[in-house]
Amino acid sequence: MASVFDYAPAPESRSVVDIAPSYGLFIDGEFTEAADGKVFKTVSPSTEEVLSEVAQAGAEDVDRAVKAARKAFEKWSALPGSERAKYLFRIARIIQERSRELAVLETLDNGKPIKETRDADLPLVAAHFFYYAGWADKLDHAGFGANPRPLGVAGQVIPWNFPLLMLAWKIAPALATGNTVVLKPAETTPLSALFFADICRQAGLPKGVVNILTGYGDAGAALVEHPDVNKVAFTGSTAVGKAIARSVAGTSKKVTLELGGKGANIVFDDAPIDQAVEGIVSGIFFNQGQVCCAGSRLLVQESIQDELLDSLKRRLSTLRLGDPLDKNTDIGAINSAEQLARITALTETGEAEGAERWTAPCDLPSAGYWFAPTLFTNVTQAHTIARDEIFGPVLSVLSFRTPDEAVAKANNSQYGLSAGIWTEKGSRILAVANKLRAGVVWANTFNKFDPTSPFGGYKESGFGREGGRHGLEGYLDV
Repeated sequence: MASVFDYAPAPESRSVVDIAPSYGLFIDGEFTEAADGKVFKTVSPSTEEVLSEVAQAGAEDVDRAVKAARKAFEKWSALPGSERAKYLFRIARIIQERSRELAVLETLDNGKPIKETRDADLPLVAAHFFYYAGWADKLDHAGFGANPRPLGVAGQVIPWNFPLLMLAWKIAPALATGNTVVLKPAETTPLSALFFADICRQAGLPKGVVNILTGYGDAGAALVEHPDVNKVAFTGSTAVGKAIARSVAGTSKKVTLELGGKGANIVFDDAPIDQAVEGIVSGIFFNQGQVCCAGSRLLVQESIQDELLDSLKRRLSTLRLGDPLDKNTDIGAINSAEQLARITALTETGEAEGAERWTAPCDLPSAGYWFAPTLFTNVTQAHTIARDEIFGPVLSVLSFRTPDEAVAKANNSQYGLSAGIWTEKGSRILAVANKLRAGVVWANTFNKFDPTSPFGGYKESGFGREGGRHGLEGYLDV
């Protein structure tokens, strides 16, 4: 007999989005084939179904796009800020109008649950365009001196974990400050960027202001290295970020790098256990843990460790893994076979090094790329799983006795992107937060974002800030 608490399937309709059999590059306001005619396929991670065929950009296409952006820059940068704002507002409203379509598309191409794309990603995408539209005519008052000027052409490379949101983080401030853009989305998630190109046309954005190049890493490298690109913005792995830093060293290009993380989520003995458990789940299992600021290291005070872990395991046993288009699904598919292999290899390393593995009981679908929510106990700071970014639904649990020990363990990482603190004492929150070397510190919550708040890291998590007033600086000559 089925439990009274079982949910009936509630799939979102795929019919709300019309995916064409093939897409070209978006250069100078038009879709066009790659110069060499190369294409690649994009697949749905949850089913391994081919969704569409996409043009594969090469160096010649990068050059065409940069030239189009350079030509458009003259007129776009000369527009009054109030005029640029109108385009940004229009784009934001169209995103809202098409949010259901875009949410389904993102879920199909990325694998994340529809309730995340619908309730988190798309509202934030629109909010970033609304927010930076408001800044477009107020740049003189942003704190960067009188009459700050745009840089020119921005080359932007974004990852696959938040395809449309990372696009908004990059494009909205660039356009608001008067720059033009050439953007390369990740090869596994190109579709939402191509749909955004259509939104640009729908909004009447002048040709060449936004250009979208789909392709592989060689196209991204050609864009970063192009001599007529004035600004490079990259979100992705630390290894690629280091390569970008080396390639632009000695040039006049301005660079923003938002890279990997190994966030510490610190739970003190006076924290509300149930609330903390929900925050831990959100911190590491949101988007299948494929989040650069994920709370992948749980630091829990020794006296409550057993109680908290029992509660956490009970909660993980209730998470629903499966069809990401089902509105009841909590855990969707891993984005690619390559990423699944990396997660699997690192968890096997964790077991081999002596950590104790616990995996939530759930059935994995036969097709697609899936990994059940997993946590490791008996973890030390020397374990690979406590040091390396896994980028998957895997949590490493460490303990501490004193606040100083918690801070020392949290900071004992090559990364410095995010952290969380759980305690009922406001004084402890402030004292610990001031000692954490992390770009973002959440208090009694995790993974909360707002376009008005800057985001970025220290150490191997990169440099520069995106979001908020701070996010304007990377696109201005100040």
